[in-house]
Amino acid sequence: MSPQRERIKVLGAGIFSLILVLGVARFSYTPLLPQMQQQAGLGVAAAGWLAALNYAGYLSGALLASLISDLVLKDRLYRIGMVLAVLSTVVMGLTDNVIVWALSRFLAGLSSAAGMLFGTGLILNWLIRHNHRSELGIHFSGIGIGIAGCAAAVGLMSHWLDWREQWFAFSAIGCLLLVPALRWLPAPDRSPLTKSGQKMEDNPPSPTFMRLFMAAYFCAGFGYVVSATFIVAIINQLPGLAGQGNLVFLAIGIGAAPACINWDFIARRTGDLNALILAAVLQIIGILLPVMFGGLLASLFGALLFGGTFIGMVSLVLSMAGRYYPTRPAKMMGKMTLSYGAAQIIGPAFTGWLAARLGSYAAGLYVAAAVMAIGTVLLLLLKFVEKREAAESAAILALCPGNMGISAQGNQ
Repeated sequence: MSPQRERIKVLGAGIFSLILVLGVARFSYTPLLPQMQQQAGLGVAAAGWLAALNYAGYLSGALLASLISDLVLKDRLYRIGMVLAVLSTVVMGLTDNVIVWALSRFLAGLSSAAGMLFGTGLILNWLIRHNHRSELGIHFSGIGIGIAGCAAAVGLMSHWLDWREQWFAFSAIGCLLLVPALRWLPAPDRSPLTKSGQKMEDNPPSPTFMRLFMAAYFCAGFGYVVSATFIVAIINQLPGLAGQGNLVFLAIGIGAAPACINWDFIARRTGDLNALILAAVLQIIGILLPVMFGGLLASLFGALLFGGTFIGMVSLVLSMAGRYYPTRPAKMMGKMTLSYGAAQIIGPAFTGWLAARLGSYAAGLYVAAAVMAIGTVLLLLLKFVEKREAAESAAILALCPGNMGISAQGNQ
């Protein structure tokens, strides 16, 4: 098999795995939420807690990823997670018991972490090892495709199937996605050398950089989760937009599908931190447009902006983790995702509580935008820290020119 064809196949495994764990196991809950409320009696606060438990599972998976360095074990857990994604989806249609749903959402969160962290780490390690660019834009297109596909599927199926039957339909789709997600990802190589013989060495950031980075990523997680979880219900509650929530969710997926590839190109020109700052500002605008201006056009444009930025930020951050830790990218990915995941537990639970008190989810979008603004300030501060530390490193290297090292970070 040619190197380029092998690369496409490995990236294909990643795309299908993300469609499975995030599109089917995770994001199908969002367009199905209004129907579950109408047909299965799911309450507003309970809906928020179910979403929070999904992220609790994701956070547990992130904690596990941050503690594991062995590539073979990561590969095994990735494959278990793919199967778990299908099983957790089936369970949603088997009952209307909220406790069982809660367990299903927690397990779906674990499977999401398996795809996002173990799968992404294995793929990034493979790319670096085979001297490809350490960029994840193509890989992360699976998230946007998953979101758009789920929204389109619910839009079609809701005319003929009830909420329960749609969960079963998603389970069947998940079984089809499972095959390439498992078969196309090769067994991991634990050699410390790339295929060209270059030694793979980690180049970690400073503790100060990491603390600020994790705080900024927490804010990004909060800004993301409120819209991602409740946007369908929010849009359906806005004046004149009843029944349009699923269309807006579809627009998020359409915006997200090519976004990571676009942000890879932007980051090459501007640098990673500048690209993250730009994405954060645009995401704030996307979050606020539906509630500040109303109307379908503003909501669709906001959805495209939101979809085109939130996944770009995730892709950029996890790609940076791979460049800092080429030998064990999932370890830093896990630490960053602990921060992102903590926000994803707090966000839905807080928004559900706020909605129960105010009678609307819309206030949650204003809170999400405010938290994102704080995160943007932290990213600006991070640029200052990066410049200061680069100057200090340059001064040290000038004094000790023989200590220069080379990290294997792909052909960038």
